[in-house]
Amino acid sequence: MKIIAGLGNPGEKYAKTRHNVGFMVVDKLCDKLKSEWKEEKRFIALVANCTQDGEKLLLVKPLTMMNLSGQTVSKIVNFYKESPGNLTIIYDDLDLPLGTVRIRDKGSAGTHNGMKSIILSLGTEEFKRIRLGTESRGLTSPGQQDTTSYVLSSFTKEEEPIIKKVIEEVVGDLS
Repeated sequence: MKIIAGLGNPGEKYAKTRHNVGFMVVDKLCDKLKSEWKEEKRFIALVANCTQDGEKLLLVKPLTMMNLSGQTVSKIVNFYKESPGNLTIIYDDLDLPLGTVRIRDKGSAGTHNGMKSIILSLGTEEFKRIRLGTESRGLTSPGQQDTTSYVLSSFTKEEEPIIKKVIEEVVGDLS
């Protein structure tokens, strides 16, 4: 079984923020695979069971706050006795230009606290990650700013078509 977890913060308040790009991707993938989200309290998550090309696929949206994502991810990986090699994490990266996608099979958390939590909880960096650029210091944003406020802000009208296109591309690659 493959596990794909999109990172974000739960609740309507955060739904359209930069930090919730991971949720946006798995929501779109869930729709494309014609599945539905179900709350699993034992995992502190919403999960969607899917089948893709005859293989089981579990989509995950942690219901912890972003910085505690490792609690959910480790519970799921351990419960299903899956290797971290079967795990993909999708999340925002404010150090990448808006619209950029980076895919890696392993690596550090960088400045992302949700990824720090996952790496600490799993005890490994050996899992796939898909980072979507949300650009905190570049063409569409001021050079200096409070990054916490920035990741919890919504995309501008000019940025929305860019991020929607990237989300569609990532979903296409995953399905």
